Amino acid sequence: MKDAVQGIDRMVRNVQTGRFERSLAGLTAVGSVVTAAEIFFEHDSASFGNKLMWIPVALGPVGAAAGIAGVLSRRMAKTALPLASAIIVANGLQGTYLHARGIHQKPGGFKNFRYNMEMGPPLMAPLLVTMVGGMGLLAAILRREQ
Repeated sequence: MKDAVQGIDRMVRNVQTGRFERSLAGLTAVGSVVTAAEIFFEHDSASFGNKLMWIPVALGPVGAAAGIAGVLSRRMAKTALPLASAIIVANGLQGTYLHARGIHQKPGGFKNFRYNMEMGPPLMAPLLVTMVGGMGLLAAILRREQ
């Protein structure tokens, strides 16, 4: 009897056979919706004081649509998904810069880093958006299941 493939071996086999590409595209779609919702509530609590705060909210449905299209179509997984994902990554990096600038603009700036890190804009949050975009980019370069 052949041994059943379990654990990490199953994941490696899914990458080798191309099955993981569709899964990662789907996770990108779900991650885009979840992060966009969270960003909406966080930016809403800041009254959308800067118009740029709307961009990651608007990119959520774009990432979701590209992720779903990537699950359903090989062509979309190699065109629309990496394009949308690259824009999401760029926006996440821009957000990290803007959040760091926001922390710096608080009284005491970086000299009062710990307090301003806790009370200012969340510095690491935009990097989570960047990770969602990174998942989409990774899905786009993986081999597709035949």
